[in-house]
Amino acid sequence: MVVDLPESLAGQFCREFPAEDFYISEEAVRDAIVRHSQFNIIHPQSGLKIDVMIPDASAFDRSRFSRARRVHTGIDWDASFATPEDVIIKKLEYFKEGRSDRHLRDIAGVLKTSGDEIDLAYIRRWVAELALNDVWELLEENLDEGG
Repeated sequence: MVVDLPESLAGQFCREFPAEDFYISEEAVRDAIVRHSQFNIIHPQSGLKIDVMIPDASAFDRSRFSRARRVHTGIDWDASFATPEDVIIKKLEYFKEGRSDRHLRDIAGVLKTSGDEIDLAYIRRWVAELALNDVWELLEENLDEGG
């Protein structure tokens, strides 16, 4: 989940997740806001963990947020969802940072699910701009090999 959260609202945001039901660290939230990184919200009873990412003001973030798909998800609220292309690009970045094969598997799943709907030109543009060519090529090799 991506949340554009100003530091002034960190405490209010945390209070939306009652301590008896959720684990959320206000210190971690504030740190993530300052560093444009991420924090977690954990629901111990179910084991659900939500990764909350704080965006930066990069050209890619501006692009991906302008492309987000808005969906009416409840009686009184909507949510925006990233396009498959933008999920793939972020997963490429995460793989480059931590080399976790999980990100490559996630990308392969998005590619298989979305198939012909994927805008490969958009992905290749950002892959080049974000210096992710080596990771993209590795992914393509794995897909060619059936991995």
